[in-house]
Amino acid sequence: MLDMDLLKAFVSVVDAGGFTRAGERVHRTQSTVSQQIRRLEDQLGHQLLVRDTRGVTPTAEGERLLGYARQILALGAEARAALTGAPPPRVVRLGIPDDFALVALTGVIAEFVRALPGVRLAVTCGLSRDLSSAMVRGELDIVLMKREPGSGPAEAVWPERLYWVAGRDAAPAPGTVELVAFRQGCLYRNRAVQALEKIGRPWRIAYECPSLIGIEAALAGGLGVAVLNARSIGPRLRVLDDPDLWPPVPPTELTLLVAERPCAATRDLAGLIISFCDREAGLEHAA
Repeated sequence: MLDMDLLKAFVSVVDAGGFTRAGERVHRTQSTVSQQIRRLEDQLGHQLLVRDTRGVTPTAEGERLLGYARQILALGAEARAALTGAPPPRVVRLGIPDDFALVALTGVIAEFVRALPGVRLAVTCGLSRDLSSAMVRGELDIVLMKREPGSGPAEAVWPERLYWVAGRDAAPAPGTVELVAFRQGCLYRNRAVQALEKIGRPWRIAYECPSLIGIEAALAGGLGVAVLNARSIGPRLRVLDDPDLWPPVPPTELTLLVAERPCAATRDLAGLIISFCDREAGLEHAA
C-alpha cells in the first residue's frame, strides 16, 4: 500500500521544486521530507527525484508516479469530504503533451483558477497516445494532444508544421544523424525516423528525454538534431533548411478533446484553451 503522507511529500517537492519549500508546504522540516522521499523510493524500488544545484526534478519513474499520486490524493480528499458531509471539490482533469510548454499555458490556467476558485485543476503531462488512452478510460476531462491529421472528431484542431532543428551554434555532422528525441511512441520521433529512412540516411537515437526542457538543452549543447513544431523552437535553436540533408517532414495536428457530458467548469477551461491556441496559431502563421 502506498502511504498517503509519502505521496503528499513527493508531490509537494515536485510542485515546490525543492525540499525546503516543500517542507514549508506540508509543515515538516527539510530532513523529514527528504526521509519521506527516501522511504517512498525504497518502497517502489526506483529513484524518483534528481537532486542538483539547480533544484529537484522527477526521473522518468517519478514522472509516471506523479499523475497517479495526484489522483490518489484527490480521491482521498473526496473520501474525507464525503464522510464529513462537506461537498467534494470539483476537479477538472487536464492532459497535455510532454513537449507542450506548460509555461505558455500559465496565464490560461491562472485565469481559470481566478474565475472559479471552488474548482481544482489537476494537470497530467505525458505522450499524446497515453493521454488519449486516459481519456478513453475516463481519467481525464480535457486533453490537448498531437495526432495524425484528420484522424477523428475533436473539439478543435490546429495544424502543426514540423521542422528539423539543432542548437543555434551546433554543426550537425553529415554522416549518421544523431537524433535527440522524446520517448518511444512520440509522433515527432516517428516522423523524424520515417523521413530519414525514406531518403536512406542512417540515424541513431543519441539522446532521449521526456520533457521539452531536456530536449532543448540537449540540442543547444550540440548533442544532435530533432523534429519540433514552430512553437517549440526557442532562441537557443535554429532550423535546418538544407532539403538534401533534412527532408521535409509531414505536418501533424494539435487537437483538443473534451469528455462526454462535461461540467460547466470543463467547458469554461476548454474555451480558454481554444482561445489561447487560436492566438498561438495566428502568431505562427504570421511568422
